[in-house]
Amino acid sequence: MEQNLTEVVLHLVFQLAVILCAAKVGGEIAERFLKQPAVLGELAMGMLIGPFALGQYVHLPHIGALFPPPAGHTPIAVSGELWAFAQVAVVVLLFIAGLETDLKNILRYGAKAFVIGLGGAIFPFFLGAWATSVFTEHGMMSPMALFTGSAMTATSIGITARVLSDIRKLGTPEGVSILAAAVIDDVLGLLVLVIVIAMAAGAAVDDAGLARPNDLGGLAAADGAQPGLDWGELGWVALKAFGIWVGITAAGIFSAKYIERLFSAFKASGAKITLSLALCFLIAGLVELFGLAMIIGAYSIGLGLSQTEMSKELIKEMEGLYHALVPVFFVVMGMLVSFSAMREELVFGVVLSLLAIASKVFGCGLPALGLGFNVRGATRIGLGMLPRGEFALIIAGMALARGAIDTGLFGVVVMMTVVTAFLAPVLLVPAFRGGGGLRNP
Repeated sequence: MEQNLTEVVLHLVFQLAVILCAAKVGGEIAERFLKQPAVLGELAMGMLIGPFALGQYVHLPHIGALFPPPAGHTPIAVSGELWAFAQVAVVVLLFIAGLETDLKNILRYGAKAFVIGLGGAIFPFFLGAWATSVFTEHGMMSPMALFTGSAMTATSIGITARVLSDIRKLGTPEGVSILAAAVIDDVLGLLVLVIVIAMAAGAAVDDAGLARPNDLGGLAAADGAQPGLDWGELGWVALKAFGIWVGITAAGIFSAKYIERLFSAFKASGAKITLSLALCFLIAGLVELFGLAMIIGAYSIGLGLSQTEMSKELIKEMEGLYHALVPVFFVVMGMLVSFSAMREELVFGVVLSLLAIASKVFGCGLPALGLGFNVRGATRIGLGMLPRGEFALIIAGMALARGAIDTGLFGVVVMMTVVTAFLAPVLLVPAFRGGGGLRNP
């Protein structure tokens, strides 16, 4: 018999209680004892308590397993309610990330950072797509390969910034270049994601399960088979996707002062944060209707509001919301990892992790050599751009939900994320010992 609404809510609140406690325990262990970002501890705890591990053995009275194993071939191993909660959390995460992005810093170091960030996006993307085509039966233009390549692109700016801050190297030429390039890298990663979603989705499926044409016009079938790929049409799809993203971002930037004036007119307590979140969810939903991803809309409107006076106030007020919601997303991402499926793809995971390391070190380091840095400085920049984190997990989760990748490949992406995130601090700290990194100081 189908669960009634009370049982569904009861099950969800028990799940959230366990997830939040597990997230904080995992984060504490990672930060205090392992000296690693809390996100890695949250991810590990998700793997431990999830439906493929301990969660299926913990039973609640009248409800059943706390995190029951998935039935059939569903791509998402958690309940629809928990998945929806996690998606709201990631929308908030990207909105805050947009608010914290410094456009002036991007413009100040834009030229060199853009070249470094471009190398750090192109090399990983194509190597990731190529490796997927080699280890699977899908081509480089299949959704599976495209999403894997996208997950390889963006640097985890939070991990790098934390390491550079701890060793007091944020203000060095390499430190400034790494952070500016990482921001550019994230923006390029979003653009890649926009184009990949447009290319990969031939038809979108609504909540009722009915196929509807993608508003951007898709090119790839769900199985990735694309005989006679029309590159002209492909370019047009990419142009439309890029235009929608730029248009939304530009509209947010140019209307930011009017939005701030409107929100400031409300005198009720908490009006700004409430209305800002409402705007975030509205734009995220509209972007999804256009055939893109909600996180792109959330980041874009956050980026637009980042130049307002109220941005610092919003960031401060959302700190509690961030700590309460965002860990849920990363624990849920860990829950989606199937150890048995990942074990079958172990060789692929090792190869992809090695390519992820080499593609950033050389993809960012080689351009840095031509921009005034010596070998030492270029190596530091390459290692600083190495870690993947939140963005890779977000893309992998989206691809899994869309059926573009299976649980085995999802585990491979998680493995790549964990390996690069752990290696970056280990390699970056000793790399900053010694002389300067500029060719002509």
